[in-house]
Amino acid sequence: MTPSPPARRVEVAVDRPANGGEAVGRADGRVLFVRGAIPGERVIAEITDDRHDSYWRAEAVEILDPSPYRIPVACPAAAGGAGCCDLGHIEPGHARDLKQAVLLDVLSRVGHLDEATIADTDLATRGVDRLPGTDTGWRIRTRLAVDGRGRAGQRAFRGSAVIHDVCVQPAAGMVDDLAGRRFTPHAELAVVLDADGTRHITELAPIAEVRHGDPRRRAQQNRRRRSRPRAQVVVEGAEFAVHRVGGRSWNIPVTGFWQAHRAAPQTYADTVVGFVGEHLDSGPRVAWDLYGGAGVFAGALLDTYDTGLDEVHIVDSDAGALAAASETFADDGDRVVTHRGEVAVRIHALGEAPDIVVLDPPRTGAGERVVDAITAARPAVVVHVGCDAARFARDLGLFVRSGYRVAQVRGFDAFPLTHHVEAVACLVPA
Repeated sequence: MTPSPPARRVEVAVDRPANGGEAVGRADGRVLFVRGAIPGERVIAEITDDRHDSYWRAEAVEILDPSPYRIPVACPAAAGGAGCCDLGHIEPGHARDLKQAVLLDVLSRVGHLDEATIADTDLATRGVDRLPGTDTGWRIRTRLAVDGRGRAGQRAFRGSAVIHDVCVQPAAGMVDDLAGRRFTPHAELAVVLDADGTRHITELAPIAEVRHGDPRRRAQQNRRRRSRPRAQVVVEGAEFAVHRVGGRSWNIPVTGFWQAHRAAPQTYADTVVGFVGEHLDSGPRVAWDLYGGAGVFAGALLDTYDTGLDEVHIVDSDAGALAAASETFADDGDRVVTHRGEVAVRIHALGEAPDIVVLDPPRTGAGERVVDAITAARPAVVVHVGCDAARFARDLGLFVRSGYRVAQVRGFDAFPLTHHVEAVACLVPA
């Protein structure tokens, strides 16, 4: 058997953050995205992906000139190779500064927003906001992999291995005693800590994982396979977990979507309501909550505009989330209408034009079809919640092209110790 050639290593100085959490430098005339490096450092980087002519990807294997913001890796699981806390080697306050820089960059480079608009935003003037709580122990919802021996743990970064070192993201009581338990080999666990502090664990049946080919593509294929419906077994707690925002409660399937950070739903709801209140000249009659899930934003708007807001339309493709919404809003009568399906399709049948539109799309963003449909309805206020910086910026650019202006943007560190960042923008007719 022919041995594999030795991995190529280069010395590189990195000078700015990239959207995916890497730091950017140049080597051999190419852009180099270096995982594990901090802008301002000089490192030895091992090339992990050289398939592209214009850029390569690499991993920092030796730090020659360390950043003053470098700290010992805060997460044992990440130190052991898991893909959880990819910025765990950076002082958290500085990590928020890097996330601010990434957001400002994509607003200009991808969204093509002008400098004056960007400079006037809260994002530019005060940075990325830290959510209430600490930078560890914030997560109340997680997925764990199970290895061939039935032991639960974190998935390795772009790999199929299961890392059994402890991640620092989960809240106290979520995963503390799972190391001694055994589950179905190669299954997956959905673990949720509800609003009452009760833990719920649902086991999802194993999938046939793709184990060969390009690591990045393999990881994407396996994520898609894990997102498909699978047999489920409740192994602790119940099938549903209770969550609360404001004065309302939602019963959400343990395997369903809810914000991972315990403070995120209330923070985002308050931000949405605040933006609407600042920019709406008169009381609203109709609101659209697009990609609305169980209707957290719908609930916040209904409770803020207790009279006058006649209709809130929630559109989502998740039947479980809409069932939870119907249960929560049962006492609101016909003020709340749910629509199951893709937003790009269902948006054209929502009836009366809205005064308010809130959209919280997945990482793929809303896209041109949805943005065009929203702007054609001419709402007085649009609030866009984005979890992917580049696609969020792209969507804002589409709104501007269609006759809206960006009135405000805020960033939230809803995923401490990771490169992920949440952004919320308010748009009004230009």
